[in-house]
Amino acid sequence: MHPDHLVYMAVCIGIVAFLYSAVGHAGASGYIAVLTLFSMAPAAIKPTALILNILVACIGTVQFWRAGHFSWRLFWPFAILSIPCAFLGGYLNLPAHIFKLLIGVVLLLSALKFIIDPKEKSAIQPPSRPVSCGVGAGLGLLAGCTGTGGGIFLTPLVILMGWARTKTASAVSALFILANSISGLAGNLSATKYFPTFAWSFVATALVCGTAGSYLGSRSFSPVIIKRLLAIILTIAGVKLLFIK
Repeated sequence: MHPDHLVYMAVCIGIVAFLYSAVGHAGASGYIAVLTLFSMAPAAIKPTALILNILVACIGTVQFWRAGHFSWRLFWPFAILSIPCAFLGGYLNLPAHIFKLLIGVVLLLSALKFIIDPKEKSAIQPPSRPVSCGVGAGLGLLAGCTGTGGGIFLTPLVILMGWARTKTASAVSALFILANSISGLAGNLSATKYFPTFAWSFVATALVCGTAGSYLGSRSFSPVIIKRLLAIILTIAGVKLLFIK
């Protein structure tokens, strides 16, 4: 790979890490879009996105936790089935064109909702445990299949359903992403026995920008700003799923 390409990719990955970490995400869908646009081999894209996801999600989890936004009671029912399902999704390599189309449309509609109405819901009602476990299982499988941590799907769902406040949803998503990314990467490596060494070239950029984004998101940005940023992120992810092969 030409050194100039690595520099451009690192800059793009830094921007993605900053934007995503500000809303409790780690950037996998953005990393996938960047790597795809630079014509990286498909076999290298998923593990690269996942290792960057793990590093940035670690930082986001700590930042949102220290800022007092995390809820263990909301988190664990989502996570308990999502982790094994993420491993399964990472192990599988399924053709999912129609599936991607549907998910892309849902993400774009969610982005539109946050643009039109970024205010917090007045009433918050956490879901029942069976609902949380079922949702977590589905999102874990989806996360593993797509090479993401699942937060891109969990955060808008939690906010739109009124299950938690915006920053609590971001905090829960950060740890959800971390757990599923580790599980998904383990499944992927078990299946492929391959990890691209060039992925380590982007670690410093992702860590620095992820730290800055998660600090501002957990302590400085208002819920309205977070929802605006989330709308941008959902749009990037939706466009990636719909138009980037």
